[in-house]
Amino acid sequence: MVHPDLMEILRCPVCVREEGKTGLLTLSRDYWLVCQDCQRKYPIVDEIPVMLIDEGDKWIQTAVEDLPVPPPAPK
Repeated sequence: MVHPDLMEILRCPVCVREEGKTGLLTLSRDYWLVCQDCQRKYPIVDEIPVMLIDEGDKWIQTAVEDLPVPPPAPK
């Protein structure tokens, strides 16, 4: 689980660069952070959010209900 204080500051690394987007993330299925703006999905592995753009890109087309729980470790 991601600490609530960390959730307050974490943002999608893609969207924070774009004007008009906040990059706010929501916790889904206890293991995924989903960007409210672009729908990129970032896994939480061993209680650590993997906020790499490549990871978010990998899962962007996957529906939230189809995300693996727990997520696979990044390669």
